[in-house]
Amino acid sequence: MRVGIVGAGVLGLAAAKVLREQGHEVVIFEGKSDVGGQVVTFDVAGEPLECFYHHIFTNDTDCIRYIEDMGLGPKLKWIESKVGILRKGRIFPFVTPMDLVKYTAIPFTSRVRLGLAALWLRRQHNWKKYEGVTARAWMERAVGKKAFDALWGPLLRGKFANEADNVGMTWLWGKVYLRFASRKGAAGTKEQLGYLEGSFRQYIDELARRLTADGVAIHLDTPVEEVVSEDGSVRGIRAMGQVHPFDAVLMTTPNIITRKIAPGLPAAYAEKMDRVRYQWATCLVLALDRPLSHIYWLNIADPLPFVACVEHTNFMPKERYGGNHIVYLSNYVPPDHPVLTMDVEQVFASYLDGLKAINPDFDASWVRQKWLFKDPGGQPVITTNYSEQIPDMRTGVDGLYLANTTQIYPEDRGQAYSLRLGERVARIMLEDAATIERTRAGAVGLA
Repeated sequence: MRVGIVGAGVLGLAAAKVLREQGHEVVIFEGKSDVGGQVVTFDVAGEPLECFYHHIFTNDTDCIRYIEDMGLGPKLKWIESKVGILRKGRIFPFVTPMDLVKYTAIPFTSRVRLGLAALWLRRQHNWKKYEGVTARAWMERAVGKKAFDALWGPLLRGKFANEADNVGMTWLWGKVYLRFASRKGAAGTKEQLGYLEGSFRQYIDELARRLTADGVAIHLDTPVEEVVSEDGSVRGIRAMGQVHPFDAVLMTTPNIITRKIAPGLPAAYAEKMDRVRYQWATCLVLALDRPLSHIYWLNIADPLPFVACVEHTNFMPKERYGGNHIVYLSNYVPPDHPVLTMDVEQVFASYLDGLKAINPDFDASWVRQKWLFKDPGGQPVITTNYSEQIPDMRTGVDGLYLANTTQIYPEDRGQAYSLRLGERVARIMLEDAATIERTRAGAVGLA
């Protein structure tokens, strides 16, 4: 079988690995100049750094497996997390149950209800029972309006903006349940986060190198113009004006891009894809001459123009980045948000007051360099009864498949889940190919 894959992110590379190991010919088309998809990097003082902050949890076993298989296990470092929340102009640590007790931004009874709700959710394995209710409705009922407005409300609004009230409780359940599942120690109080020294780009590059050595063709700087289908079957991929014939095609692109390049999708399938809405991800990355705070991951529960401040060098040593203190200012916005039309200087200017809210002493003179990154497929909006809205990986066009972050559910986005989904869709493609071969063999036998 000759297979074409659209997208050289970790999902596409994982699918290519499974397909190639079974002896199939695989060709990957990638519009960017690098492999990695949303795990692309840029250079800071000679060190690769992710454009969008990344770490893994101890239960991200698929990602750990790939890192170890690529011979990079010794470079995977596990570090105790430093997580906090900014509320009413004050930074509160937010890692252990005792930190919740000390979260004086809300009354003590509200803190107790927040803790009990978290303990309850970590013990719930059946996510399906939360599908029919919004996160807001469930949480307000469980913890009260004051506690919701002081913690989950601002975080949901920061992540989903005007879609916040539509987000399903299953999404929030996943955040609590999976986060606790990664913790160690008595009552799960200690959290360790993993980072690959030299960036996660290393294991992805090594995977791409091994695939290429094994005969997989990876065409970079080659955007796909159209996935060609005819009479209900896929025929190939048109890229750079040339049609490449394939027996099967896997699209790993976000729905909003897939719809543009695959005009032959059945109407009902395309309509289902269109129901899933996206928030753009944006990251303003700053290289500072001094620390901004002592926290690695700072959630923002005050009305600032960004939802999280991730100080990477409170996680990894600043010496790896030429002595620079690296800060990500993260935001998720709807497609019509003004920040998407701004350049890096305009975004920085609009974030200045927010930086001063984190550290009143902050001054623009601290900034040595700044970068701005945007991604239209940053965060699918997970609404109620989302499992009924997920497009099948089989598109309804014979030989044409879709696998992307809209299908990672009840989990949220993440390298581990994308790797797992890539392997899963490859196995489906192999099953379908085997069925076709058996059918053909049976027809020949009857003849």
